[in-house]
Amino acid sequence: MRSEAEMEKPDFWNDQKRATKITKELNQLKNQIIQDNRLLTVKDDLQTYAILLEEDFNEMLLEEAANALSAEQDFVEKTETQFLLNGKTDSNSAILTIHPGAGGTESQDWAEMLFRMYKRWAEKTGHKIEIVDYQSGDEAGIKSVTLEVMGDYVYGYLKAESGVHRLVRISPFNAQGKRQTSFASVFIYPMIEDDIEVDVEPGDLRIDTYRASGKGGQGVNTTDSAVRITHIPTNIIVQCQNERSQLRNREVAMVILKSKLYQHYEEEREKERQKHASTKTDIGWGNQIRSYVFHPYQMVKDHRTNFETGNISSVMDGNLDDFMNSFLRKLAGSKINS
Repeated sequence: MRSEAEMEKPDFWNDQKRATKITKELNQLKNQIIQDNRLLTVKDDLQTYAILLEEDFNEMLLEEAANALSAEQDFVEKTETQFLLNGKTDSNSAILTIHPGAGGTESQDWAEMLFRMYKRWAEKTGHKIEIVDYQSGDEAGIKSVTLEVMGDYVYGYLKAESGVHRLVRISPFNAQGKRQTSFASVFIYPMIEDDIEVDVEPGDLRIDTYRASGKGGQGVNTTDSAVRITHIPTNIIVQCQNERSQLRNREVAMVILKSKLYQHYEEEREKERQKHASTKTDIGWGNQIRSYVFHPYQMVKDHRTNFETGNISSVMDGNLDDFMNSFLRKLAGSKINS
């Protein structure tokens, strides 16, 4: 492989960004080869069972074949889903932001519940999370949070989560125990790699600094280290306060800005082609992509795919693969039919 030959050169790590990119590509190729070989083995084994059963059918061999198929079913389904992740940025890491809708403490608490859900998903799938910006709620929950979720194909999976999420439950903040409906928005952006150009003119930026006030620790809060960048033509605003230096916060904020701008321009092109509409709608009734009903019954339902489950605790604990897979299959089907 060309990448392996380059990695053996003494000066390979002199350019760390390029070396990291090549290492990532090489690891993805190696994993793909391992996956392909395993698929071929599964295919050969099942074909052998089919031939043997045709020649000499017996119940014991049939049971053995069924067990072999069952043992590999999760792997085959996961591989099938990965074949759908063929977009330009599907293999990238992602930036995830959560904002509560109207409703004060109720919605802010719901936003924090979603934050925990995605953290648990990342833990279960082996992805790393870094909190970029965290704004606590006045009484409970969060006003907003931005995080980087790093790993292979993170954006490809998480893009299924972009939109408005609706919660129905008995309010823990209402002394009368009334049922409450809350909304929160989740936006997903691909982390832009160096090989994807996003033009940002310095004159289009307004950069403000302020004193950090999140979960950065005491050292963060003693200087004006936090950075807010506004892209004037699009009015896209990003901020970072998690790092200890203003320089580092500015670097991270620029990465997030480029990612949001890339997604913004992609959505504009998609609108022109009328393939799908932007998910950035009002955070309220009629715009939700998914409903989480805790009372009077228990159900989580995705309104785009109609996939649903009654196991709410599992979903809130980060088990989202079924929802993501059903969305990816529907998205692939709509592209074929368009």
